Amino acid sequence: MPMANVINQNYEQQLEWHAINWRVVTAMINNLRQRIYRASATGDLKKVRNLQKLMMKSRANHLLAIRKVTQVNRGKHTAGVDNQVINDHKGREHLYKLLSQTTSEKVYPVKRVYIAKKNGKKRPLGIPTILDRCRQAIVKSALEPYWEAKFEPVSYGFRPGRSAHDAIQKIFCIARARGTRHWVLDADIKGASDNIDHNFLIKKIGGFPERNMIKQWLQAGVLEHGNYIPNVAGTPQGGIISPLLANIALHGMETLLGIQYWKNGTPKQGQPYAVVRYADDFVVFGKSREECETAKINLQIWLAQRGLALSEEKTSIKHLKEGFDFLGFNIRHYDNRHRKRGYILLTKPSKESMKRYKQQMRMTWKGIIGMPTQEGIRQLNAKIIGWCNYYRIGASKRTFSALDQWMWIRQRRYLYRRHPNKHWWWRRKHYLGKIPGREDYSVFMDKSTGGFLWKHAWTKIQRHWLVPKNASPDNPELRDYWRNRQARKQPFIYGVKVNLYKRQKGYCPLCDQELDNGEQLHVHHIQPKAEGGDNKLANLRLLHANCHRQLHSKKGKMLK
Repeated sequence: MPMANVINQNYEQQLEWHAINWRVVTAMINNLRQRIYRASATGDLKKVRNLQKLMMKSRANHLLAIRKVTQVNRGKHTAGVDNQVINDHKGREHLYKLLSQTTSEKVYPVKRVYIAKKNGKKRPLGIPTILDRCRQAIVKSALEPYWEAKFEPVSYGFRPGRSAHDAIQKIFCIARARGTRHWVLDADIKGASDNIDHNFLIKKIGGFPERNMIKQWLQAGVLEHGNYIPNVAGTPQGGIISPLLANIALHGMETLLGIQYWKNGTPKQGQPYAVVRYADDFVVFGKSREECETAKINLQIWLAQRGLALSEEKTSIKHLKEGFDFLGFNIRHYDNRHRKRGYILLTKPSKESMKRYKQQMRMTWKGIIGMPTQEGIRQLNAKIIGWCNYYRIGASKRTFSALDQWMWIRQRRYLYRRHPNKHWWWRRKHYLGKIPGREDYSVFMDKSTGGFLWKHAWTKIQRHWLVPKNASPDNPELRDYWRNRQARKQPFIYGVKVNLYKRQKGYCPLCDQELDNGEQLHVHHIQPKAEGGDNKLANLRLLHANCHRQLHSKKGKMLK
């Protein structure tokens, strides 16, 4: 079936999920998002509303929402209060028909579940039904590009093209500057997602076409152990649209603090404050403790208008010589007489992050004792590489080396427990060795398969490339910039995926979406090995797992 028919057909017509050309779907959605962004940036509100209505009705938007909710998102196997989960294409095709109903239909309450927090406590999550999640994804695609043209440049959390690494790099740029903003208000909002005032949020959303639907989601309530609990404030943690709504509620912090920019996006000189925000975590830099105290008072008043308040226990004012923790990093000025300014700024993994990571690794080592060595190495590497990927943007070299020494002790304990009656030299012969390209003869490995345990110190330190000013992927004028930025990223540390990512410039050749968008990845053989194909790069492509399955369904577009 031609792609135009798949997207433009009536809902009553038969949809073949495997016949969908996701490259066309992605292009259509990106085009609409860019048109909304451009209209918002130029202040054409009437055009914005018309385009948002068009986005809500878009078949392509509905298809992409279903894919994200049922195939990509982590919670795709978690049911809401209706106990419905979509695991097959027939279910997705039926869901596509259900979305033909008006989006103003009454919503279900969210199901409350609890997940562990970093401090050992548990926090509640509200799980909407699959249908409501799809509708939230549809609404988000219409609402987000409008606000992307409005959001402040120092907001980095849960926004397209931005990450925690951007927030850390921005802090690094502020703290190392020659200016005098060396005092920091390290702020923590108390229960931000639970206390946002609904009336304030709905008023701030303005004349958005589906504001009534958003209001219903906010007030849907919670179902816990069969008991209904009304929701009078906050955005349910677990909803697809919740992070965007929180960003909308917290927009305007720079305006409050008097931070101004020139037309080209450069901040004006001589301003007392600088702020960096990641979702509901933020820091304010000032020139003195008194200025930070003033900022704190003003922020408390500003937050109260939104139904929020600062946590007195977790909010503090410090000098950069004391340092502070933010998003897992410790940022601090260290005395250095060899430097012209007398100090050096370092961003290191925080002690608390190290403590949590070691605890996770202890549990993993204990859990793999009875497993095949190859599977144990796979589980360990997943955690090691993920941790190193996150912290390699900071001054982590010594930390990585220290962790390898700690891991050496864990390896020895593992081998003693697994083979208590064997001599150390026997254990060394069967589990330690050398891999090509490394002058290291003590690499923990599975000698039957060649699999080996990655060492932290092998990870190269790589300073993050800060996203500039108000840059957004929805800005059509920056399309080439974002393509080049994606090509320069490297989410992998070693293996064939490193080279494939570079060759494909960071994009999936089937759907033309970013490879590192959270989906599982597969390596595809263009000529199957059963038909004489090899493992050379020319015969390989890196695909999203869902695109790979579609390709092998014989209905997807074949690669060349």
